[in-house]
Amino acid sequence: MDHNSAKLFKELKEAGLSRAAIEAAWPVWWSDDLSESPSARAELRFALARKLGLAPKPLLGERVEFVWRDSAKFKNLSIQNSTQQDILSSFGVSIGRLLLRATPIGRGFDGLSAEAIRGSIIRSTAGYVDLRALLSTSWAVGVPVIQLKVFPLTTKSMHAMVIESGGRHAIILGRDASYPAPVAFTLAHEIGHIVGGHLKGASALVDLEDPALASSYDADESEADAFALSVLTGTPTLTITTELQNYNAPTLARAVLNAAPLYGIEPGTFALCVAYRQKNWAVAMSALKFIYAEAKPVWKEVNGIADSYIDWDALGDEAEDYLRKLMYLEDV
Repeated sequence: MDHNSAKLFKELKEAGLSRAAIEAAWPVWWSDDLSESPSARAELRFALARKLGLAPKPLLGERVEFVWRDSAKFKNLSIQNSTQQDILSSFGVSIGRLLLRATPIGRGFDGLSAEAIRGSIIRSTAGYVDLRALLSTSWAVGVPVIQLKVFPLTTKSMHAMVIESGGRHAIILGRDASYPAPVAFTLAHEIGHIVGGHLKGASALVDLEDPALASSYDADESEADAFALSVLTGTPTLTITTELQNYNAPTLARAVLNAAPLYGIEPGTFALCVAYRQKNWAVAMSALKFIYAEAKPVWKEVNGIADSYIDWDALGDEAEDYLRKLMYLEDV
């Protein structure tokens, strides 16, 4: 890497961006031979600014400034560093806008109730709401959903976030899982933020922790949780009782597999509901191993579905290459 490029790379890292995010954003057309061209150096900075959510003008002067700083709402705040918040906000908004460019306009989730969404899915599926059905519904109404595989921060990430741009929304999932039920709850929770109008003029709403495990709640989080439960189970206050005081993972798995068709609740979600109500997370999470045929990274399903919906022709080659890197599509 030539001296000027190395200096720019160092500036971006010192601003707090992860090496993985910078490398993903670095344009494939760049070569050291272009370092002698002032216009090429300027285009390099504009390309990085577009992808990372940076202000291009300061970057030309080797100063990093985030465009969408102070424009996001953070839930369950575990990041005290305002620069890290600016990075997450700007990075997420830039990706969300890129996704919306490649997603046909739909009606969105605004004005849809949890009951309407659940009813529509159940009428067209096997009788319950699962992750795949939620993903297909989101894309069908023009709300893109991807799982982020390259994070802008080296040590801290986010659980999920909703981005708003021009009245439209995009959802970016952060942390992965080996089974679909936890991700289904997260996605339903983020849809709840959209339906509830929780962004309230912000460019993004960031859930830094798993909403199901968060130690503190505000009104928006409680409302989004109730919405998610209503979509997934049919009620915001699911009451669960068990015949046994002590049960193991195989026993719980058999019970929810038998009960799922009767209650219209996906078995993995049923097990998580038991865990939430009875504070028995260890057994419920172990039960997932007996509920699903195999453990596999959920992000592959999320991004595989996204790949089939994204209008790649709506993006230029550079933007397409960047988005594919962020989604690890070569590994799907």
